[in-house]
Amino acid sequence: MTTLGCALFATRWLQAPLYFGLVAAQGVYVYKFFNELWHLIHHVISGHADETHVMLAVLKLVDVVMIANLLIMVIVGGYETFVSRIGLQGHRDQPEWLSHVNSNVLKVKLATAIVGISSVHLLQMFVDVHHTPRHDLLWGTVIHMAFIASAAILAYMSGPMAAHEAKAHPMKEESPAPAIPAQRDKESRGREEPGAGSEERIAAAGFPARKVLETFDEGHLRAPDPQVIARLGKADFVARKANVVLLGGPGTGKTHLAVALGVRACQAGHRVLFARAADWGARLADAKAAGRLRKELAALDAYPLLVVDEVGYVPFEPEAAHLFFQLVAHRYERGSLIVTSNRPLGRWAEVFGDDAMASATVDRLAHHAEVVTLDAESYRTRRLEGVTGWGGSGPAF
Repeated sequence: MTTLGCALFATRWLQAPLYFGLVAAQGVYVYKFFNELWHLIHHVISGHADETHVMLAVLKLVDVVMIANLLIMVIVGGYETFVSRIGLQGHRDQPEWLSHVNSNVLKVKLATAIVGISSVHLLQMFVDVHHTPRHDLLWGTVIHMAFIASAAILAYMSGPMAAHEAKAHPMKEESPAPAIPAQRDKESRGREEPGAGSEERIAAAGFPARKVLETFDEGHLRAPDPQVIARLGKADFVARKANVVLLGGPGTGKTHLAVALGVRACQAGHRVLFARAADWGARLADAKAAGRLRKELAALDAYPLLVVDEVGYVPFEPEAAHLFFQLVAHRYERGSLIVTSNRPLGRWAEVFGDDAMASATVDRLAHHAEVVTLDAESYRTRRLEGVTGWGGSGPAF
């Protein structure tokens, strides 16, 4: 950047005091909330509060909370978007929306928050309708409808804006056979900067298609915690150097979920590398043949998260099984892995062809891991059944 450009970009820090002013305003609303709450309690105890008075007081409290929530969204999202990174990656309380917030998303969220606040104001007027002039009711309704219309227009406009952004950072939905990870890694190292954005990290990860958690069907999920997907979506497991193991039959959504979690990790600031198990085997075999296996494993430490897809579809050759064990052993408590497999962990001896090596691999992989089992018919079979009437009793594909 030129000196003038650097100077202009540095002026963004002039906005920092504005956000601290909003923090002070938040303190004012905290005071207002407890002041209103104290008056409500006092009126109830003294017997001067009827049902309408209590309802109006509660609506005032809700109104204060919603405005405070709006302030949080503006303070955190606005500062992160327009001033500087806050650095919440890996924090257990990181807001879910912050990982993919931008100015366009922020405007839509603010518009919907304003509609909610306006709804509460309008409800207050109708609850106290006997003491509210008709003129105020009319204009309150008109203003509320104007807020709704403006929010709808913003939401509609966000579609073309998102499409334009997608064109600027294209991601093919179906790509040809991926390059060997080593080749893709060498191509990406030269162009990726430490401060590169999430779209650059996603493009460099080598995902076969872009998937999101919002379109994942949790109806066939088997897990002790029903909130496991929401928790994993925060990408905290990457900072903890923990693993995720996704188990299930073909077509149950394992790769979809693995890619979606990888995308979330990229959005949280982590570098990710994706490949199928066979491609990882080829990469490590090439490194071993060249006498640089240890350096190759060390080089992968630059990626906090590696995704290994389709373990078990084809049994490992003895050398490939040994190399996969070395990958898992090297990453143990050093980096995270997402592994998908069509076989339960207890049957991985069939994949490795060696009980001892399979047991050692599973022990290290599952020690700090979230194991998620997907139990469903293949979505491809369900789609075929819906289109042609094909039943489940026919021959297997």
